[in-house]
Amino acid sequence: MSYFLSKAGLDFFIAFGIVIGGAMLAGIGSVFMLMPPATIMMDTAARLKIWAIVAAIGGSIDPVRVIESNISAGQLSPAAQQICFILFAFLGAHIATELVRILCRGAV
Repeated sequence: MSYFLSKAGLDFFIAFGIVIGGAMLAGIGSVFMLMPPATIMMDTAARLKIWAIVAAIGGSIDPVRVIESNISAGQLSPAAQQICFILFAFLGAHIATELVRILCRGAV
């Protein structure tokens, strides 16, 4: 259980950090390029969301392969764990995207 919670927590914060960090750096870059930072940050956060999930769960097709092979073998517990890891990563990326949207809403 400890492994599950620590892996799920890491997936959440990795996805959260990718979206927040990418949006912040895009906002800084947009200032140098004389573009509106809030608009660029919201757009970047939305585009980074799926990539943050992929990076958090391992960056490859392996988690999907684990789900497929375990379900085919009739073992639902490892497949359910992988699905939970994906959901935690999605939750982290989604919360970060919403946070960027809330912070930039007043600036647009």
